[in-house]
Amino acid sequence: MPNGSRQPGVHSLTAAKLPREFYLQDTLTAAQALLGKVLVRRTPAGECRARIVETEAYLGVTDKASHCYGGTRTARTQVLYGPPGHAYIYLIYGMYCCLNLVTQPEDVPQCVLLRALEPLSGQQWMSQNRPRARREEDLCSGPGKLCQALGLSRGDSGLDVCGDSLFVADDGFLPAPEQIAAGPRIHIAYAGEAAQYPWRFWVRGNPCLSVKEPCAAG
Repeated sequence: MPNGSRQPGVHSLTAAKLPREFYLQDTLTAAQALLGKVLVRRTPAGECRARIVETEAYLGVTDKASHCYGGTRTARTQVLYGPPGHAYIYLIYGMYCCLNLVTQPEDVPQCVLLRALEPLSGQQWMSQNRPRARREEDLCSGPGKLCQALGLSRGDSGLDVCGDSLFVADDGFLPAPEQIAAGPRIHIAYAGEAAQYPWRFWVRGNPCLSVKEPCAAG
């Protein structure tokens, strides 16, 4: 991350866990506010931390790209209708999992997809989960990759991200406003005009992005 990604405190064990109230704010605001925060994963096999550098917002029943568009409600999407601050994990292409953080009050099915992370600690454990990654920057450079690196599966969907095994923390790092970019979401051509909504957010120039040289909107 340019302009000081390795600031003092990135490995701090005293970083403040985000409260559930964080996930009650406007979903587009939450998607941007998550940039620079630290995702922490704890398991008996180890702990790893990674900075969030790319997100996408999904706005529920009115968003054609959302799994809940039109009020669709299934066993898979039930977690989206539940309380905020929980993990919604689903499978794409029959093989890759994607991690989303549920936002908004119950019965308002919105979420933020985590698209890319910058590893901060626990890289050895991540590498064991992602043996094909040749560089540290590739460990979490995509939604499927980051779930593999963190050992997350569909069985973890519904996990409380205000708990202890998976949570987001604030270690005081904040990207400069000019570092934050916005543009269309990726791989959702099926969503028609909604595919062009500038609801993907990222930290400019970060080497861990899922798309290395994205085009910003505006």
